[in-house]
Amino acid sequence: MHVILRTAVAQPPAQVMAGFSRELFLALAPPFPKLRLRRFDGCRTGDQVEIELDTVAKKLPWTSLITDDGVLLDGTHYFVDEGQVLPPPLRYWQHRHLIEPGPAGGSVIVDNLEYRTASRLLDALIYPAMWAQFAWRRPIYRRWFGRPRL
Repeated sequence: MHVILRTAVAQPPAQVMAGFSRELFLALAPPFPKLRLRRFDGCRTGDQVEIELDTVAKKLPWTSLITDDGVLLDGTHYFVDEGQVLPPPLRYWQHRHLIEPGPAGGSVIVDNLEYRTASRLLDALIYPAMWAQFAWRRPIYRRWFGRPRL
């Protein structure tokens, strides 16, 4: 299943990419489930991010590996994280972070997520929660990187 959300911000792609830090990662965490950051190497190929999700009933580990990063010919900065250890019901996770050049020197942050569970029905049932988890990021991105000029 795919989830794609686009958020326009004021800063240019290189500045936004440089702002993807441990502090931003923590600021982007939704209120539930509670997240404990165990490791954050960064957003470059080979870096690892390890979190623990506290669902009240159980603590679930999640480890992602940054499998690719770079700059495209059009000036888009990007990095890709892929799940290595995933909490149930997830079986596959790939999150492409794209920071595209936007109008007036700003950027468009694109959260392009692909996930899978054990069934297509479950994929569809959890889609609203996945969408909401990433829609939560929009105002946070704008606080960190500024609102774009219209």
